[in-house]
Amino acid sequence: MKIQAAAVASAMLLASSSAFAQDFRTIELASPALKKGAAVDGCRPEKTGRAGGPVHWQVFKPAGEKSGATIAETSREPVDPKYPICIFDNIRATDVEISVDLTPLEGDIDRAGGLAVRVIDPNNYYVVRANALEHNVRLYHVVKGARDQFAGIAENVFSGRPQQLRLRVEGDRFTVEFNHRKLFDARDSTFKGSGAVALWTKADSLTEFSNLTVKILKD
Repeated sequence: MKIQAAAVASAMLLASSSAFAQDFRTIELASPALKKGAAVDGCRPEKTGRAGGPVHWQVFKPAGEKSGATIAETSREPVDPKYPICIFDNIRATDVEISVDLTPLEGDIDRAGGLAVRVIDPNNYYVVRANALEHNVRLYHVVKGARDQFAGIAENVFSGRPQQLRLRVEGDRFTVEFNHRKLFDARDSTFKGSGAVALWTKADSLTEFSNLTVKILKD
């Protein structure tokens, strides 16, 4: 009986894990027909604040037969602070779990990439970002274009290597994971309502983004 009960419990756990995984949907970063260097059409390029010039979000690698396109912001202007973002207006949520594979490639001022949630507009949102020059992962709220950190931790972030960054936000609680490992929890109530999600970089960063997945927990 104990063996049978254990088998049932194991089957239920596997079913639960499978259902959980199926709740995530992969977001198309760019249409399959777009070539390398083409402007992205999966998200809306924007910039936080007034520093620096225009932003250029482009297809970095076209979609293959078994994988979607990867994208990067390529203006690479050495202006601090300049925060290029690319907003997915078709995804709106109050509570959400979101992940992306990012590969920091180049940058002398910054070599960073991040995920933004509860995006009201280009100047108001939450963002978690990983930086391969500073070797840390930090969580901020951005209010009227001004960025303010409320959590973070030292962490090895490598250049030239895909690494998964994940953020889960429920109410005022934030959970950050990096490479499938929990880093920290934090609380903040600056933005309480629904918003879009976005990709984020800074200054002269050249960071490749791929495999964006989203699970909406609460609209």
